[in-house]
Amino acid sequence: MGMTQRQRRSTPAKPRLTARAWADAALVAIGEGGLAAVAVEPLAARLGTTKGSFYWHFANRDALVEAALERWAETNTEETISEVEAEPDVRRRIRLLFAEAIGAAAADPLEVALLATASDPRVAAALRRVTERRVAYVAGLFALLGFPEPEARRRGLLAYTVYLGHAQLGHAVPSVLPGEAEFGAYLDEALDVLMMR
Repeated sequence: MGMTQRQRRSTPAKPRLTARAWADAALVAIGEGGLAAVAVEPLAARLGTTKGSFYWHFANRDALVEAALERWAETNTEETISEVEAEPDVRRRIRLLFAEAIGAAAADPLEVALLATASDPRVAAALRRVTERRVAYVAGLFALLGFPEPEARRRGLLAYTVYLGHAQLGHAVPSVLPGEAEFGAYLDEALDVLMMR
């Protein structure tokens, strides 16, 4: 005996997953196992859905990888910049930016995984876009502190390399980095050196 029309309607429909949910799941997979971990069936299982949901949003795996990289640029760069822009004091904004970025990199291996797969043209293009945006933003903060443009750019680049080095060490050799209790003083000292005239 089949269900009546009324019974069918009363069964709550499972919400359709968004393309963003797939892209976010792909980013988690990249953080765990690099680009090779972006496979439709395991992602569908993780999301509790079917491959059909994937094909509703994406033509193929490459399209998902591209969407995931765009999502990474949006969440790990643009959203962070928007958050710190609320701080009117430029020196404090720089400190907040680096505290947030370093904290996020320590908690999530995604950036390190992306750097490790920089030979992939899609990842290389995303890394270039994101790095140029981040360095330009930090250079702009140094310019607001009164450094002339070429020096602000050099300091922005140096500050970014400090961040990347910290992120890499945090996953490769965390024992060499300061512990949680010393981190604030360590960050203050590093940024004071970068902002010194």
